[in-house]
Parts: sequence; C-alpha cells; structure tokens
Amino acid sequence: MDPATIIGLLLAFGAMFTMLFMEGASVSSILLPAPMIIVFFGTIAVGIASGTISDTIIAFKTLPSAFRGKITPITELISRLVQLAEIARKDGLLALETEAQESKDPFLGRALQSMADGIDGDELRDQLEDEIATRESTDAIAHKYFSTLGGYAPTVGIIGTVVSLTHVLENLSKPDELGHMIAAAFVATLWGLVSANFIWLPIGSRLRRLSELEVERMSLAVEGLLAIQAGSQPMLLEERLRAMAPAHELKSKGKKPKAEAEDNLLKDFEEAA
Repeated sequence: MDPATIIGLLLAFGAMFTMLFMEGASVSSILLPAPMIIVFFGTIAVGIASGTISDTIIAFKTLPSAFRGKITPITELISRLVQLAEIARKDGLLALETEAQESKDPFLGRALQSMADGIDGDELRDQLEDEIATRESTDAIAHKYFSTLGGYAPTVGIIGTVVSLTHVLENLSKPDELGHMIAAAFVATLWGLVSANFIWLPIGSRLRRLSELEVERMSLAVEGLLAIQAGSQPMLLEERLRAMAPAHELKSKGKKPKAEAEDNLLKDFEEAA
C-alpha cells in the first residue's frame, strides 16, 4: 500500500485548519451545511450530467484504489517471470498451464494459459497489447471523471456564493447580521476551491499515475512472456528485464531476482550431480 494520497490530504487539510487556529477563527465558521451541500452535491451532480451513469459508477468503484495505491513492485514481477522462464525451459510451455491456474494476477494468468494452449507469438503480443489498451481506456474514465469534478467545483462554489449574496441583499435592513451573512456566503467559494484542489484534482492525478504504473508493469510482463515463449535463458531474461525497468524501482528489500535465479541454477546443478 502506498499512503501518499492519505498523507497528502491530511497535510493539506491540516495546514488549512492550522491557519484557521492561528488566525483565531473557529472551525465551525467554515463547516456550514448549506455551502457544503451545494458544493459537494452540486459538483457531483454536474459530473454525472457531463458523462454517463456507467462513467460515474466506474469512477467511484475505482476510488478506493486511489487511497490503497497497490501496485506489484517491478522486482517481484521480474522474479516471477524468471521463475516462469525456468519452468518453461525445464518442463516445456505446457507446464505453464498449472501456473496460469494458480496465478493471482489475472493478466499474467490469461497470458500463461494462452502460451500453454500454443498461441503464436505475434497473436500473443496482439492479445496482450489489446488488453493493455482496454485497461488504459477504462482507467482513463475514472481519472478524467475526478479531474472534471475538479474543474467544476470552483464554479459551483461561486454559484453558491452568488445565491447567498442574493439573500444578503434581501436583508440590508439588518446591518447587525450582514457581516455574518457575507462571511457565510463566501464559505461556498472556499469549499469550491478546497474540494477542487484538495480532493478532486489530487484523486484524478493519483488515479492517472497508478494507471501509468500498472501499464508499465503490464508492458514489461508482455516482453518477459514473449521472451519465455521464445525460449529465452532465465539469466539473460532477468538482465534484459532489469535493463527495461526504471532504476529507482529496482531498489527493494530482500533477495534480488538475479540472486534467486543463481540459487535456482545452483540447485539444478546439485540435483544433476
């Protein structure tokens, strides 16, 4: 789990409320139900209106992943592919059918099953690339939806402020209440800006980044799987995949894939002896 979103939002809201305390204001002065209702419900409503119902459902189903941020580390993927290469060289591609059934990664499982079924290399690449493209387009629905909400929220906040100021103008005969009413009117603008820049836009950017990382992982898996199908030697495959991965993602705790492959190679020699 990557807690970046949770940490960032806590720091952002913490900074805002800290400013309130330092200015001597009360938190209750901005936690007003009416402005918050028009901003949050109004923003989501126009978001629904700007797309389809299925877009909204997909976006909110994807929302929890923005906070979990669960992505398989590149080192684990490389290690798994090297292991599969060893199995394929030792027992043949047909042995990958068992690995496909036991795989917890649906993408990897489907690819291994296709390899075990004897699919051609070019057809396998087309199949996997089509699946990646579909994943990208589906992910784009979610991150574009929340980015769209971030664009609407400030304007919806201004609408709330205008509505409140209309009420203020109706009560000019009550000067003692004008200060409080005007302050309350601008709370809608505040929440429009806060919700856009502290919630919707960060979530949209977070989902887009997670999608990019997942696509990178899947693309690396494609190259590894095609190399396995072509009969690549595990050690050479490991070196090739590590060369394709970003250097900062190769730094991880525990034994490296190369070391694991060397250990497995030594075990094979010992068994042969």
